[in-house]
Amino acid sequence: MAVVAAVAVGAGVVVARATQRDDGDVIHLDQPGEYVDPAGTNPPQVGHVMPAFRLADADGHDVTLVSDGRPMVVNLWQSTCPPCARELPAFAAVDEEYGDRVRVVGVNDLDAANTMKSFAAERGVHYELLMDPDYQVQDEMHVVAYPATWFVAADGEIVAQTLSLDAAELRRHVEALLS
Repeated sequence: MAVVAAVAVGAGVVVARATQRDDGDVIHLDQPGEYVDPAGTNPPQVGHVMPAFRLADADGHDVTLVSDGRPMVVNLWQSTCPPCARELPAFAAVDEEYGDRVRVVGVNDLDAANTMKSFAAERGVHYELLMDPDYQVQDEMHVVAYPATWFVAADGEIVAQTLSLDAAELRRHVEALLS
């Protein structure tokens, strides 16, 4: 059910700006191609151990995503996700600033290797990018909304998780991870 709608008279296009779900929550359509669910839709994983995922690097080599002794920031993203595109530069900046103390890893479960690399590079990303063509992370972590980010202590425990976030929020989570 559309709560607010704008009609483009010349084109005859209706663009919904918000919709109400059956449970009463309102989902705001802030920009074309995305939605923001104020309740958060990915189930909480805080307190659980991050599973060891067998993924692939951009060259197709097997990589197991586990802690290398540093805390990790694991970001699940796709090139077709507008909030993902907006936050990638913040992840790149945090990697530049904290990369010696925190392992930043981008996991992409949709794009081909060349698309993943070029899309990320256009946003300043130089940190580790892994591919998950079998949707292991999405399945195991029960992801239904992108982007999804987990902040993982050096011992593998997930200490925080977010959906889309801005640079200041990302830095706050990284500082908390390091304290």
